[in-house]
Amino acid sequence: MTSLTQRSSGLVQRRTEASRYPADKERSSADEDYESRRGEEQEEDDGGDSKETRLTLMEEVLLLGLKDREGYTSFWNDCISSGLRGCMLIELALRGRLQLEACGMRRKGLLTRKVICKSDAPTGDVLLDEALKHIKDTQPPETVQSWIELLSGETWNPLKLHYQLRNVRERLAKNLVEKGVLTTEKQNFLLFDMTTHPLTNNNIKQRLIKKVQEAVLDKWVNDPHRMDKRLLALIFLAHSSDVLENAFAPLLDDQYDLAMKRVRQLLELEPEACIVTT
Repeated sequence: MTSLTQRSSGLVQRRTEASRYPADKERSSADEDYESRRGEEQEEDDGGDSKETRLTLMEEVLLLGLKDREGYTSFWNDCISSGLRGCMLIELALRGRLQLEACGMRRKGLLTRKVICKSDAPTGDVLLDEALKHIKDTQPPETVQSWIELLSGETWNPLKLHYQLRNVRERLAKNLVEKGVLTTEKQNFLLFDMTTHPLTNNNIKQRLIKKVQEAVLDKWVNDPHRMDKRLLALIFLAHSSDVLENAFAPLLDDQYDLAMKRVRQLLELEPEACIVTT
């Protein structure tokens, strides 16, 4: 009788523990969904590369903008700084951390809707977590454009200068060094020394370029709702960062013209037309 009681109590205990699992799974469902989607994408795109080669939107845009041998972005590119901040906001949204406020009865435009913190769970990326903390702690909420300006330090309000994320390009480049994509060197520019990050793993950059090219050429679907959200975001963000043309530079003239024509088609759409309402 005692052994039977022990077995039955053990069974009840196992059932009780099993009943707790759905709640735990619900709590981390956003992260699991994100990781599973990213895993499937990377298996297709990377052909079995390790997790270290999985790049964020910020890293992909920076990689497109970096000169392979020199290891730095163009001195004339004054768009990439704000573009990288936009990448952070989209990356956080894709990971289930941010969302836009509801349209409401007045059907607010996309650019006037506020950014809301959906979850403050850490992402594991220092830059993303830093941006997420700023957004979570700020009341009332700000718009996307306002956050890009605040995170870039482009504000006239001295009380909001603490929102600026500093050395973003250098920090992202160091992430890519840790992932084996770039290396670190020192170059002398007459009056000063500058840390540069030349490309070491050309395969990863070529896969990235191929992915962008195919999205508007071989795998063009002519419908933003049928495009992969991350890839669509990458095209928009690379364009706003003035690095998209770098991905199309190796193309033949007719392919280049077709790719740019299709990118213009996407850019000319109303912003709301590129978003699936949930």
